[in-house]
Amino acid sequence: MSSSLISSAPQVVNLGLESFNDSVTGNGGAALQLDWQPPGNADPALAWKLAQMMGDASDPNSLGSKIDAANKLACEKVISSRPMLVDVALRADGVWKEMKEERILLHAGAPVAWPDMCGPMHGAMIGAVLYEGWADTPEQARAMLEKGEIKFAQCHDFKAVGPMTGIISASMPVCVVHNTTHGNVAYTNINEGIGKCLRFGANSPDVLARLKWFEKVLAPALKAATLYSVNNKEGGVDLKSIQAQALLMGDEVHSRNAAATALYFMQMAPSLVATDVPQAHVKEVLDFIGRTSQFFLNLSMVASKAIMDAAHGIEYSSVVTATARNGTTTGLRVSGLGRAWFQAPSDNPVGLFFPGFKQEDANPDLGDSAICETAGYGGFSLAASPALTLLVGGTVADANHYSQLMYNITTTKNPALSLPNLEFDGAPTGIDVRKVVDTGIRPVVTTGIAHKEAGVGQIGAGIVRVPMGCYVSALEAMAEKYGVA
Repeated sequence: MSSSLISSAPQVVNLGLESFNDSVTGNGGAALQLDWQPPGNADPALAWKLAQMMGDASDPNSLGSKIDAANKLACEKVISSRPMLVDVALRADGVWKEMKEERILLHAGAPVAWPDMCGPMHGAMIGAVLYEGWADTPEQARAMLEKGEIKFAQCHDFKAVGPMTGIISASMPVCVVHNTTHGNVAYTNINEGIGKCLRFGANSPDVLARLKWFEKVLAPALKAATLYSVNNKEGGVDLKSIQAQALLMGDEVHSRNAAATALYFMQMAPSLVATDVPQAHVKEVLDFIGRTSQFFLNLSMVASKAIMDAAHGIEYSSVVTATARNGTTTGLRVSGLGRAWFQAPSDNPVGLFFPGFKQEDANPDLGDSAICETAGYGGFSLAASPALTLLVGGTVADANHYSQLMYNITTTKNPALSLPNLEFDGAPTGIDVRKVVDTGIRPVVTTGIAHKEAGVGQIGAGIVRVPMGCYVSALEAMAEKYGVA
């Protein structure tokens, strides 16, 4: 045995740095690299706190068992939720009285001050000020924003979500979604398409003209069609049903929404033509949605928001109920920890870029759209969307692997969200802060990529991971709240 060991090439399993493999492979050996890291983010004190918060089947009164029970309840609320599109409010200030009382711009992610905002956020803020007519030139708009004449607030604090910069201002229409199971309501703006859009920081006259068309033509038509659906069909548009079916048709319902948009189109078009909306407007609206494969993105986001808000506020729960990025930091909200944001600097997405752009042009991760992953879609359902892997620079095997990894950090599987490439297994659902810190596996997010400079817009699409620092901060907060030392 010892002779064989000396004479044969070494075969090793490596748990450490990948560079340890070089001496083995360089001498004809084979090395299997395991993707592993110590629990507790390699911090012994944090690992001990984590251990005290893990479940103990023999003691239902232990802290870990209470957390497990709370997480089970949170996920039951997620799975039972039914988000329905019930209206399109023609003006945001008709939904939120605060917008009538003062000039407010809602934005994606956690709070961020003007000096700390990224380029796309600056560009979108300037565009919104111009759109509202509060300034005549970009220079005037910037001066107003720098002086603090415009108030900033987070979409999530208004029960809303917005993609990328997430800007919502007083005159913008917003979609209204009712979670019929649990009674909560959520809101979002209307998707602009891809490329040069306000949500990516572009603010040129053509961008603002499109938003004005939304206000005057698109939103009134969608409102009429939605109300027709509410009054004459099944109480509105069942967004979760569309999301679930789209997973069977090649979407992961975050970065790819081609199937979901088509399904929405099929439901909305007959309702629209049954209304008294002018024929010319009907044609314009159907043409716009038919050409905008990402139109359903905002609806997927607001459905996910309505779902996850129902799971928020459960004592002891370590389930993440919101993941949001402002282009500077990524923040989490956790069910049992109130309205606090647990933040860390955002990573840069890695993926494929439109012609003429490169990785160095990319802005750090941005937008409220990671609410989709928080609800089990997007990167968690990437196995359902092999076509998307071409866009983000991966393989079909990568897509399956990403979804399979997410089972390790979630509480359950959602039987309503079937992933065909994983034998129709339910999508991983209910991100558990404890499991992320324990395994070192960071959630995967599919995302669009904005140029880091204001005014350019979207330059690609890719994959990003949620920073581990968010989960470490959340776990520390749980330990403090429940007296774990």
